[in-house]
Amino acid sequence: MRATALAPAKVNLFLHVGGPGNDGYHPICSLMVFADIGDLLTLAPAAAPALTIHGPFGGALDGEGDNLVVRAARALVAEARRPVPPLALSLDKQLPVASGLGGGSSDAGATLRLLREALDLPVSDERLQVLAAGLGADGGACLWGAPVIAEGRGERLSAAPGLPPLHAVLARAPAPVSTAEVYRRFDALGRFGSVAAPRRPGAFGSAEELAVWLAAQRNDLEAAAIAVAPEVAEVLAALRDQPEALLARVSGSGGTCFALCAGDREAQALAERIQGLTSGWWVRTCRLGGPWPD
Repeated sequence: MRATALAPAKVNLFLHVGGPGNDGYHPICSLMVFADIGDLLTLAPAAAPALTIHGPFGGALDGEGDNLVVRAARALVAEARRPVPPLALSLDKQLPVASGLGGGSSDAGATLRLLREALDLPVSDERLQVLAAGLGADGGACLWGAPVIAEGRGERLSAAPGLPPLHAVLARAPAPVSTAEVYRRFDALGRFGSVAAPRRPGAFGSAEELAVWLAAQRNDLEAAAIAVAPEVAEVLAALRDQPEALLARVSGSGGTCFALCAGDREAQALAERIQGLTSGWWVRTCRLGGPWPD
């Protein structure tokens, strides 16, 4: 038994954030989509349970004995109430850590999907969704890697409008951005937005049409993310200055910015130019949508 699962990068095409409630949580409304790139989780038989982490960003997770992969596996085994054989999990960490791409939540979702299928565990989709949501605000949305509108704390999910083929460039300067610190700055700024779901068509016919609609939306955490890491503003400005970018925006709580392009050739040209202009930035082309095959 050997199996793999993709943990795709999450991209917030827009992210509206309200003021904190009495419980300290911020309500949101966001259109989340998923890239065809991400971390890769591999499962194999083993003499004893083990988790190994490698890849270009694996070092950032060294020493995390209770990371989201481990917590997801434990939660699923407890839910199934059935003994499982010792297994080795290997996480190829291709996504930057603390980058606004939902890497940890997506890793947890991939773990839940992979273990349930490989071990044929008697856990329904509904229960799997509950487990994923319990692992983080983005957990429920990241479980299946399909486009969704997320509301509430991120747990209220509804179908996204139909999306055309989307080609994009992801770019990030080497500056981890703490989500907790971004929210502290956001609260200090006091610029809370409306979280009412915006009116939208049932489907978008082209990337250009989607970009026009998105331009009327926003990421309410952008200013706070830039305050925490001014490098985010540099990445955003570099993307917005290029002719191939239909729209450029911060994803999630910052770290990574994305640019939507009209097609694959435009995305490739944009990525090559950004890489030529900068040194040390993480730059990737991708398709956005989902779910993607493992």
